Amino acid sequence: MAAKKILMLVGDYVEDYEVMVPFQALQMVGHTVHAVCPGKSAGQSVRTAIHDFEGDQTYSEKPGHNFGLNFDFAQVRAEDYDALVIPGGRAPEYLRLNEEVLQLVRAIDQAGKPIAAVCHGAQLLAAAGVLEGRECSAYPACAPEVRLAGGRYVEIEVTAAHVQGNLASAPAWPAHPAWLAGFLGLLGTRITL
Repeated sequence: MAAKKILMLVGDYVEDYEVMVPFQALQMVGHTVHAVCPGKSAGQSVRTAIHDFEGDQTYSEKPGHNFGLNFDFAQVRAEDYDALVIPGGRAPEYLRLNEEVLQLVRAIDQAGKPIAAVCHGAQLLAAAGVLEGRECSAYPACAPEVRLAGGRYVEIEVTAAHVQGNLASAPAWPAHPAWLAGFLGLLGTRITL
């Protein structure tokens, strides 16, 4: 398996599990992951939030960890990466207002490179205009955005993932095993025991 270079777009109040788990798991299997945030550099951090499902009408939110960035956003060029990861949480809500972020998403998608989006990560895909005619899962509250962007929202169990074309998507962090497995498949990563 050839190691891949993966871009991870994050911001303050990214969902803790949705950034920490894929960042570590993808490196564990040999890939390089550059976690970046607009306006921040390597060595700085973003705040995270832990979203949990505790029986309320929506998820609860608690303070998470500080997540350290390992690359400068200003140095990112889409052509330098083999794939993209978009964690959820509240970060995609405001990252979608940044035209540089949207251009990165568009360029990576137009090149047909694998993209993994979980939870509210679909907000970036919708804002970038890359969901037209495509299937995408996301946190259910993002379903209207997926549809308004011309995509077909795929409603699945919170532990499931959906893969279509170059996109692996899932509703939330309980889907990590299925979502990451789908993304690794898109990357051509084979794990043998």
